[in-house]
Amino acid sequence: MRIRNAIPALLAGVCLLATPAQADTLKDALLRAYEDNPTLESARAQQRATDESVVIQRSQALPSLSASGTYSEFLRQSSTSFISPERQLNASVDLSVPVYQGGAVRNGILAAENRIEAGRAGLRSTESGLFADVVAIYMDVILNEALVALSTNNVNVLAVNLEATSDRFEIGDLTRTDVAQSESRLAVARGDLRTAEANLVNARERYIALVGMAPTNLEPPPPLPGLPDSPDAAVDVALEHNPDLIAARERAEAAGYDIEVAGAGRLPTVSLFTNGGYQNFLGTLGSLTGDTADQTSTSATAGVRLSVPLFQGGRVAAQQRQATATAQSSLEQVIATERSVIAQTRAIYSNWRASNAIIASSEAAVAAAELSLEGVRAESTVGNRTILDILDAQRELLRAQVQLVTARRNAYVAGFSLLAIMGKAEARDLGLDEEGVLYDPVDNYDRVRGIVWDWQRDPEPVSTSSRTVDIPAPDGEIADTSITGD
Repeated sequence: MRIRNAIPALLAGVCLLATPAQADTLKDALLRAYEDNPTLESARAQQRATDESVVIQRSQALPSLSASGTYSEFLRQSSTSFISPERQLNASVDLSVPVYQGGAVRNGILAAENRIEAGRAGLRSTESGLFADVVAIYMDVILNEALVALSTNNVNVLAVNLEATSDRFEIGDLTRTDVAQSESRLAVARGDLRTAEANLVNARERYIALVGMAPTNLEPPPPLPGLPDSPDAAVDVALEHNPDLIAARERAEAAGYDIEVAGAGRLPTVSLFTNGGYQNFLGTLGSLTGDTADQTSTSATAGVRLSVPLFQGGRVAAQQRQATATAQSSLEQVIATERSVIAQTRAIYSNWRASNAIIASSEAAVAAAELSLEGVRAESTVGNRTILDILDAQRELLRAQVQLVTARRNAYVAGFSLLAIMGKAEARDLGLDEEGVLYDPVDNYDRVRGIVWDWQRDPEPVSTSSRTVDIPAPDGEIADTSITGD
């Protein structure tokens, strides 16, 4: 008897299942996550909140206008006054125009702009991190489907082997020990299949959590473009384009402006002011001459206000020292982030190269294990090999196949992670702009930066990401995997 299985053809891609007419692609998954992931939507909303910091800082340099009014009832009049009114209405309007504030506003705006740039870089990092997670879980689903297929095929092969062994035992060609060995291997294979199915369920659940929909017959992913030739080339690109490093640099620059903002507290401030007043005694103002007194009066003043701080208890100096220490911390964070980026880039590059090497060796191992299994089966028919030899050869083949599909998954995930840490795995890099309008954080900044009307507000906040509670729980099943024997 000879078992001929379909695994070699299935191993041509990471996914060991034939691609059906309707299937999801990696680009579909990435686009869905880009449009519907709550973590990414939250980061975008946080960036919109950061955009307002420039408007808030700039408002301190703009004129302020206020009005006030009071109505008073004099419940008890002075006994010595002959013209004491019974009630009074006062109204005033005040306009103040800042002229000089020691550079606090200018430096505050510059710091806010740098933090906005840091936020945009952080948003890029969130996007690329999400994409890396989607790629990893996409490949995990494909890998676990492959492992279920391999385990199913192994169970089927061992079941046929047990049947053949039992038949040969019945005619006295084999011993009870041979049958027991076949039964043991089949029982272990069935347990491994259940474990593989549970791992597939877990992978599918994580896919739903990230992407917002259940995976449907995932297609093998496309090749990754633009991978570097050396770790040094990867590091050079990462040091220029890594979003986390860009964000750290922008935050450090913003912290430098904070020092000047704090120091401005010891400098003079100059402003122009004008106010107008209106007073009305509402017909209750008496007169010494007996004639009706004028019940209303108006006033207007204008001038320049100079404020020179002389002593503030050391508060300004403490604030500036505090800002200086914070700036020092930010500079050290730049170095720490740079070190981390360099180390991660080199490590990921090493993992990617190692996975590619493992793929090559595993392909050779699979080919050799297939040949070995066929040879052991042939030799068993003439009595030169035992049933245990066949079972061991089958196990070696399965081990090589598992190593191959795992290495293919690891190589792809490492390659994408390398692109991500280099800053080359963002929406436009992945071609998502071809599927719809990309989210541009600059659009919101341009929208709000010129708003000076105090009564403008955005609509009430509502969540936009879809819930997954109505998505049916996934199972560990895959398309039918069969073998043929003769």
